[in-house]
Amino acid sequence: MNRRLTLSTALLAITLPATAADSQCSARSNAQPPAVVELYTSEGCSSCPPADRWLSSLKGRSDVLALAFHVNYWDNLGWPDRFANPATTARQRLLQRASGWPYVYTPQVVHNGRDWRGWSGASVQPLPRSTLTVSLERQGQRVTATLSGAAAGDALAGYWAVLEDGHASRVRAGENAGSTLQHDHVVTLYKPLAVWHGAPAEAPVLDLPPSQGGSARRVAFVVTDAQGVKPLQVAVLGC
Repeated sequence: MNRRLTLSTALLAITLPATAADSQCSARSNAQPPAVVELYTSEGCSSCPPADRWLSSLKGRSDVLALAFHVNYWDNLGWPDRFANPATTARQRLLQRASGWPYVYTPQVVHNGRDWRGWSGASVQPLPRSTLTVSLERQGQRVTATLSGAAAGDALAGYWAVLEDGHASRVRAGENAGSTLQHDHVVTLYKPLAVWHGAPAEAPVLDLPPSQGGSARRVAFVVTDAQGVKPLQVAVLGC
């Protein structure tokens, strides 16, 4: 009995620090930010799967932040995309208004804030070097961002994005009926922030929602210009 108790105690001592480490971690941006590639896509769009596969090919790269924003304006054509929501669609509309595009479409790739029609077979380009620094720290289910390096008069904005890989959907209606679609870099939560000047009055905080069942979950914090369009700095937390 004592031997069993000693063994159980030893196993508990090994397990507890690992669990604590899983919920406490940090990340910091680099002076050379990665490219930011936003794909606007839908499971109801027959021309979207090739773009989804291209975005998946960017997995594992530290020089690019890939984000799959699923939009909801295809949902009324027979297949509701389970990853689409009004917030992700609103981001594409925001880019349209700010950039003067005549319309939105899928699949649309936005590369460092600009519409990018030539994405297939092309190379992504990093953002310009930045004096901004973003640090992310996770404590339990809360992630806090700390920003520095901005001038007092700089008008900035930004957003949180929670990303998941490894999703699959068997589509039973609409243009992709009968297909099984694979998704990576899925934005399962998008949370834009209001404009701030210099440093934010309060540190931006994100309370993590439950996972949607994907793998390789990540949290990204993207600093943008005041319009929310052009990315300036990026930090990604992979724990």
